[in-house]
Amino acid sequence: MNAHEKTWLGHPRGLATLFMTEMWERFSYYGMRALLLLYMTGSVLQPGLGFREKRASLIYALYVGTVYLMGVPGGYVADRWLGHRRAVFVGGVFIAAGHFSMAFSSMTTFYLGLCLIILGTGLLKPNVSTIVGTLYTKDDTRRDAGFSLFYMGINLGAFIGPIICTPLGQQINWHIGFACAGVGMVLGLIQYVFGQKYLVPVSEAKPSKIEPLAPEPIAPKTPFTREDWGRIAAASILTLFALIFWAGFEQAGSSLTLFADRATRLTFFGRTFASGLFQSVEPFFVIVFSPVFAWLWLKLGSRNPSSPAKFTFGLFFLTLSFLLILPAAKYYQTHQVRVSPFWLIGLYFLQCMGELCLSPVGLSMITKLSPPRIVGFMMGVWFLATAGGNYLAGWVAGFLENRTYSEVFTIAFATAAAATLIAALMIPVIRRWMGGVR
Repeated sequence: MNAHEKTWLGHPRGLATLFMTEMWERFSYYGMRALLLLYMTGSVLQPGLGFREKRASLIYALYVGTVYLMGVPGGYVADRWLGHRRAVFVGGVFIAAGHFSMAFSSMTTFYLGLCLIILGTGLLKPNVSTIVGTLYTKDDTRRDAGFSLFYMGINLGAFIGPIICTPLGQQINWHIGFACAGVGMVLGLIQYVFGQKYLVPVSEAKPSKIEPLAPEPIAPKTPFTREDWGRIAAASILTLFALIFWAGFEQAGSSLTLFADRATRLTFFGRTFASGLFQSVEPFFVIVFSPVFAWLWLKLGSRNPSSPAKFTFGLFFLTLSFLLILPAAKYYQTHQVRVSPFWLIGLYFLQCMGELCLSPVGLSMITKLSPPRIVGFMMGVWFLATAGGNYLAGWVAGFLENRTYSEVFTIAFATAAAATLIAALMIPVIRRWMGGVR
C-alpha cells in the first residue's frame, strides 16, 4: 500500500503525523506559558526573577502577542522560499532551541529563548495547518472532521503541557520546567521526520516522487461588488469581536495565573499543588465538550445559529465567567483568605463554552466571507486580531501592580458585557451584510 493510501481513523495517515506535531508544539507552548509570568514575578512555591507585575506583564504581553503576529510573515516565508513542510521542521528546531536556551539561568538566555520560540512558532503554527488542508480535496466529506481531529490535538497538548511542566518548574526548578517543554518539541520533531513520507498532497500523481504543486490560477482582479464589500465589513467586525474575546480569554496566562497562585487554595488532602495546573482545566473541558458541540450544531440543522449569533454566545459566556469570579476576588480582597479552586474551575468551564461557540467558527467564517483574491490577507487580519487579544491580555495583568483582582476582573467583565450587547444588537445588520452566508 502506498503512503497516500494509508489511513488513520478513516483519514489520510499524514493527519496522524500532523496531529502529533501540533500536539507536542502546543505541549511545549502551554507548558512554558504556564510558568512564564510566575517565573518573572516569583511564585508562592519559590522565587523567580523578582520582576514587578507591570514589567513582567509587559514582557508577557509582547511575547504572546508577537508569537501569533509572526504567523503572518511565517506563512509568507513558507510560500515564497522554504515550502510548508520544511518551514514546520525549521520552526520546530527554533522552538526546541528556545526552550533549551531558557533552561540556562541567565537573562541573556532567557530573552534569547523567547525570541527563538517566537520565530519558530511563526514558522510552524500557520504552515502545519496548511499541510492538513493539502491532505484532502476541497469536496472531501472528511475535511471538516479532519480539522476537528487536528483541533483536538491542539487541546490535548495544551492539557498535558501544564500538568507535566508546571510541577517541575514551580516545585523543583524553573529551568527544568523550561527544558521539559523543549523535550516535548524534540519528540514532536522526531515523529514529524519519520512521518513525513505520509504528508502526500492529494494532487500528487506519484507519492514516491514529490513534485511542487502547480500554482492555482489567480482570480481576475475585477472590482469588488457591493456584496463583496458587505461581506468584508461583516468579517472585519466579527474579527474585532474576536479580538475582545481573546483579550479576556487569554487572561488565563496572565491575571488569572496570578490569582491562582496568590489567592486560590492550592492544598488538597494535605498536599500542595502547583498553581500552573489550573491552565490544564480549560483544555480538558474543550476535549470533553467538543464532540457535544459538534453533535449539537449537527442536530440543530437548519436552526443552527448564524456566525454572528455564535460570536455573541461566545462573548456572553466570557462575560458570565468574569461575573462568576468577582465574588471570589472580592472575598479574597476583604478577608485575605485563599478561595476555593472551584471558582476558577467554574470560570474555565464557562470560558470553554465561549471558545467552542466562537473559535471553531472563526477560520471558517473568514474563508466563507472573504473574496477569493484577498482570503490570505483577511486570514492575516484574523491572526493580527488573535495577536492583539493576547497582547491586551498580558497588558491588563500589569494593572495588578496598582489595582486589586476584583478591579481588574470588573474591567474584563464590563468590557465583555458591552461587547456582548453590541454584538447582539448588530446580529441583523451583520447577517444582512453577509449576503446569505451563515
